[in-house]
Amino acid sequence: MLSEQEIVRREKLEKISAAGIRAYPDRYETTHTLAEASKLEDATEAVAVAGRLTAIRQIGRLTFATLQDIHAKYQICMKADNLEKYDEILSQIDIGDFIGVKGSTFTTKKNEKTLQVKQYTFLGKCLRPLPEKWHGLTDIESRYRQRYLDLIVNPETQQRMLFRTTVVREVRRFLEDRSFIEVETPVLQAQASGALARPFKTHHNALDADFYLRIAPETYLKRLIVGGFNHVFEIARCFRNEGIGPNHLQEFTMVEGYSAYWNFQDNMKLMRELMLHIVSKMSGNHVVVLENSTSGKHTLDLSEEWETVTFRELLKRDIDLDIDQFPTAELLLAEIKRLKINLEEPNVHVLGRGNLIDLLYKRVSRPKLIKPTFLVSHPIDLSPLARANDNNPQLTDRFQVVVNGVEIVNAYSELVDPIEQAKRLELQAQAQKRGDQDAMVKEDDYVIAMEYGMPPISGWGFGIERLVQFLTACENIKDCVLFPLSKPKND
Repeated sequence: MLSEQEIVRREKLEKISAAGIRAYPDRYETTHTLAEASKLEDATEAVAVAGRLTAIRQIGRLTFATLQDIHAKYQICMKADNLEKYDEILSQIDIGDFIGVKGSTFTTKKNEKTLQVKQYTFLGKCLRPLPEKWHGLTDIESRYRQRYLDLIVNPETQQRMLFRTTVVREVRRFLEDRSFIEVETPVLQAQASGALARPFKTHHNALDADFYLRIAPETYLKRLIVGGFNHVFEIARCFRNEGIGPNHLQEFTMVEGYSAYWNFQDNMKLMRELMLHIVSKMSGNHVVVLENSTSGKHTLDLSEEWETVTFRELLKRDIDLDIDQFPTAELLLAEIKRLKINLEEPNVHVLGRGNLIDLLYKRVSRPKLIKPTFLVSHPIDLSPLARANDNNPQLTDRFQVVVNGVEIVNAYSELVDPIEQAKRLELQAQAQKRGDQDAMVKEDDYVIAMEYGMPPISGWGFGIERLVQFLTACENIKDCVLFPLSKPKND
């Protein structure tokens, strides 16, 4: 059922067409964007701009209106005595319509840059009225489902999405300036590997075979190191069939890179430089303001020294538990229960020791890490693709960057020994058979690539949405992606 406004708009569309006007023309020649026009000197002639009408204000036989696009708003002025068919134009247009106008620039008494319209072209009818404002839970859901409307009416959303685009550009520029080569690797993969995560499964009809949407580009990027790429990265769409939360998406953009002849300490330096570069480009300094649901607002200077702490040190500090005293998953779980710590995981009994330590850390320690922190010395069974530490083979040469209780970067020195890699993947496969759905699958093709020889490698990865969420102090990560996944509405 159409609303009264929708009926009126459709009637206007019919009148426009009946008058011989093309309601949806194929193009319009502009001379300036709205942002460029707003900076022109007064009395600039023959300026042609186009945009969506978002406001119309009539004062007698004078009409002011606002045109808008994703970058800017710009005021136009239509006068009855110098615009042909003035009354006809006003009878055609509604808020939401697209129009093109040509004229000369001037500044109003309120010091607003304005275009005096001398020529007008209708460019597209908006058949549904735009929302006036968004508030409440119902409207938040609508903002995700109909992001295009959110972009029209909410400047904060516009700025955040433009911010995200700029972040991606600066990441790419930073890496290319350091001789990294951007590549693309498969999204459909025979085996979901490269991370400890649950995959999405699909079926390839032509090959009559099941495939998985990638959970990470890691093993393919490291194949390229075998092929001679010394510094390589990808901005990769990844998919993980896991829980929904304010810091988690099932479909997200991962930036992942690898460098031959580097170790994880080289990448600790690189990642810190990258974060400082992005913050500096976006804000002009190294200061960020964070909002934490537990501890409130924090102002951080990222140029200050970042703390480095191990898993063991962190858990001893926070709950007085020394993980080195509990070498098996069974012993560690018994101690966690003795300490009456609820991990909120129904299948906790099937987790390997590494995943158990990770779950414990996320529960009791990670929320307390507000300042940028390098978390190091991960258990080896939590990092099946990472290089074992030379001094303690039960740990890996790995680090994560944690800020405001959220992991921003994951990185490590890579395991390049194919024999050791095959053993670790076999252990992961056994854990998966026992019911650990987050365990990694055994990928024989990747091991074969390793057997052709790998140099020392260090790699890293981070999510664009997670980074934007951190830099914009955004509570929900869904606000950092243009079209977040939503459950389909029933008819």
